Amino acid sequence: MGDALDRPAAPTGAGAWDERSEEWLTADTAVRHDAADSPSASASASASMSPSSSAGEDPTAAPRPTRRGGADPVKALMHRHRDLCERAVDPLEIAAGLEAHGVTDRTAARFLHRDVFSLAEEMYARTSRDAEAPPSAGPLATPRARADWVVLTLLPGALCAAAVTGMHLTHGQNRLIAAAVGALAVTLALRAALARGPLSTQHATPPTATRISWLLAYALLGDGLLQAATAGGPDALPTGAADGHWPLTTARVLALALSCAPAAWCAHFLAVRARRKLSASRALKDFAASAKPLILATLTLYLAALAALLALTSTALDEPAPYAPTLTLGALLFLARLLTTHGFTHATALVLTAAASAEGTAVATVFAARLPGCAWLGTPAQALLDAGGPAAIPTIACGAGALTLLLHATRTLTRASAHARADDAC
Repeated sequence: MGDALDRPAAPTGAGAWDERSEEWLTADTAVRHDAADSPSASASASASMSPSSSAGEDPTAAPRPTRRGGADPVKALMHRHRDLCERAVDPLEIAAGLEAHGVTDRTAARFLHRDVFSLAEEMYARTSRDAEAPPSAGPLATPRARADWVVLTLLPGALCAAAVTGMHLTHGQNRLIAAAVGALAVTLALRAALARGPLSTQHATPPTATRISWLLAYALLGDGLLQAATAGGPDALPTGAADGHWPLTTARVLALALSCAPAAWCAHFLAVRARRKLSASRALKDFAASAKPLILATLTLYLAALAALLALTSTALDEPAPYAPTLTLGALLFLARLLTTHGFTHATALVLTAAASAEGTAVATVFAARLPGCAWLGTPAQALLDAGGPAAIPTIACGAGALTLLLHATRTLTRASAHARADDAC
């Protein structure tokens, strides 16, 4: 599902390769091919064909394709992708751009090249550049770690730890003020961390902040809210609530805030290794085969770091360590940001919306079941609570979303075009 949503534009218009005629379409040929695909157009064309125009030819025979590429088809291809060839800093960037436009290894064979990479090397070598332009550095340059984004990724965890400490040291109205100030500070720090470095993006990002805010708010308040709903309503405090305060799972949120730094390092690791594998690959299939285990390894590294941080925060705050809901939420947020960074935003927004809606629906049905005659509404959520406790709902919702994004990532982030123009300074 996700792959179809975020697939680059299909090469069906002018300037695209046509498999039927084995030529690069111009604007008029694209229109003629579209018209030929229409049954009504075919019928009218057959009716209007005169005997003189079809003399000496079998009217039932298929039309013979003609080439309009000239004696130098590679030159014609370079002309169609002139901007790509001129701004490319190495052949691999041209290969990734051709792949994004629908050129495959099979298409490259028609240009007498074994694969897209070989075709891109010829196009790069034949492209004229200014004398002042720096020469290609050979292998694709890998991103470099910079001190600014390294420091910024540490800020959300540090400010969240300060906010949690302030909440534990204050009471009453001061506790609410500390929580509000801490939430604002962490939000601003998180926005700054995501604006620089390997987790930043140059693409138009859909409005996912509301979904992410709901997921984090549920991670902080959701367990206590569900326990209160099943115990006797929103005014009932779960067993073990101290000093009349609403119970908060601060260890989970603190671990997620602290994991911003390892998330950035894992994204940087993915960018570096992907660029190296792209430089070493000689075919698109080779890169896809090597990139898939790299994505899985990157996600595993992040989840291992998140699990270690959750163990530390749970011990420090003397709270239970909810590993399942925390790891599934962390995987969902990490994969969502990773896909957004590489420009795949549509499926990410849909999956985050589905996960947030599932959690909200579960809470709403539990409260709605307390109305007269509506007890059946809370049956599914109550069954999950009885089977796995309050952690079952976020685990299933976030786990399903993370699995969907992981499958989507293994189909989209294994494309060369997803890693061709990474910022060298990230």
